[in-house]
Amino acid sequence: MKLINRTGAFGRAAARVGFKGFDGAPHLILFIITLISASVLVAVAAFLIFGSLQAFNVIGPVELLFGESWRPTSFFNQAFGMLPLMVGTFLVSFLASIIAIPIGLGCTIYLAEIAHPRIRAFLKPAIELLAGIPSVVYGLFAMLILQGWVAQVFGLQHGYVALNGGIILAVMMIPIMVSLAEDAISAVPRELREASYALGATRWETMRSVVLPAAMSGILAAIILSIMRAVGETMAVLMAFNQTPILTLDPFSGVQTMTATIAIEMGEAAVGGLHYSALFAVGVVLFVITLLMNTIANRIMSRYAEAYR
Repeated sequence: MKLINRTGAFGRAAARVGFKGFDGAPHLILFIITLISASVLVAVAAFLIFGSLQAFNVIGPVELLFGESWRPTSFFNQAFGMLPLMVGTFLVSFLASIIAIPIGLGCTIYLAEIAHPRIRAFLKPAIELLAGIPSVVYGLFAMLILQGWVAQVFGLQHGYVALNGGIILAVMMIPIMVSLAEDAISAVPRELREASYALGATRWETMRSVVLPAAMSGILAAIILSIMRAVGETMAVLMAFNQTPILTLDPFSGVQTMTATIAIEMGEAAVGGLHYSALFAVGVVLFVITLLMNTIANRIMSRYAEAYR
């Protein structure tokens, strides 16, 4: 078998830039592909920041981020305060999380530790199939069916409220959470369970004190990724409740999320205008929130991983 010459031009170039285990052109090509993938993040960030400069310069970062009114199309009292949009996004995501996390973790524990293999083989693919349903289908269900149930249960005139959006987002979060968290629990070594049983622990004690702490890193990753899905969702929230940019934490009121604002208003904003730039600023804030959530998730997972080791 012909061996790759590590002393050729590619090998010498790799040695100069510090590559380890370099095997010639294939590794260089893979490195370039990876670099291109990573550069997309930088390109998106630069695109958003460049488009939002006008808004930050004219309106000011304080007014833009903490202003309490969003009226970009008003002729006499124009306002670009992003706080109602951020609070609306937080409210809907919070409602979805408090519904989805207990249900998702319950499903995960049942599938990973309790369910018979035949039941697991049927239920897990069925739950994962929910992740493949288009967002517009969830939105249509929330708009035509779910809002009527919400109105009936809580005695409202209509169900196009933040709670309706939170419920449908919870349904969309559950399959992501269950799939990732179940894989994390299943990856816990069997030896840990057997050692716990050997010390006299019951099945529930082993699950609570051994399995869940060992899989905590993956479970937290599953929860945060599912929350990020809720924060970034557009079509379902656009259809599930009235988009009203008001500053409220009332789950029975209409609110407006950041993603829905971009989707609704980008088509009517004049290119190069202040409104157009303000929508880019909304995208920048959403981008930063996503990065912060990723950073927090990595820190938490690293902490639990170090404790487990």
